[in-house]
Amino acid sequence: MLLRIEHSTVYAYAQPARYSIQYLRLTPRTHGHQRVRRWSVKAPSAMNSFVDGYWNVVRVLTLTRRHNALPIRVVGEVETTETHGVLPPEPEPLPTPFYLSSSPLCDADPAMRDFAEGFRRDLDRSVLNYLHALMGAIHERIAYEVGATHVASTAATAFAQRSGVCQDHAHIFIGCCRAMGIPARYVSGYLFTGPNRLDHEAGHAWAEAFVPDLGWTGFDVSNAICAHAAYIRVAAGLDYAAAAPIRGMRRGGNGEALNVRVRVEEAQQ
Repeated sequence: MLLRIEHSTVYAYAQPARYSIQYLRLTPRTHGHQRVRRWSVKAPSAMNSFVDGYWNVVRVLTLTRRHNALPIRVVGEVETTETHGVLPPEPEPLPTPFYLSSSPLCDADPAMRDFAEGFRRDLDRSVLNYLHALMGAIHERIAYEVGATHVASTAATAFAQRSGVCQDHAHIFIGCCRAMGIPARYVSGYLFTGPNRLDHEAGHAWAEAFVPDLGWTGFDVSNAICAHAAYIRVAAGLDYAAAAPIRGMRRGGNGEALNVRVRVEEAQQ
């Protein structure tokens, strides 16, 4: 499947900002299941780039002049292959047990631990059975509700209020997995939702868990399915903070307004 992505982010300020620095994790890498054909990230200033400890491509955007807006535009094409959620084996920057580490946004509280333990019978059959049961249960329990949480909300908060968005679904799934000794990580990227696509107000997020004898496998709790060829993997980490598409700071720039539009469509081969 060949997918075309257009992603526009515009920060506008009622009062000019004097300085801005943003770290952009908006550039996918070619993996065994996806090949980046072309990709561009445009912004009002030249950007430096580096590869972080998770092997995410990071562009650093710095504006030192006064500005009333900060537009960022991404356009690209990625060819994907169907692997039914399983990432083809390839070198990893970090050992698998690292993804059992504590993470502020994902850490399970007692209520989450009790919930995760409730599927022990599935885990006794296989890790894969457990992960599917866990994904389905979180999908049923946590209503998808835009505005119910924010980027700093924890898994425990979303779990307690029983609502959130894809970020929260992924965090809860990851926290439950780690509580049961299953390595898991957060993934940000894009999702093609079909030919009658609509523009979205954000990208997408899901989780990957490590399944013995299978490898890293993607689980999209929000849609209750494993990641497939319609998913473009951009960045990964312990939680949202490590894989956020855009994260930074500014001086000045009071009265910020944010407008995000994401379009993913199938392109001609």
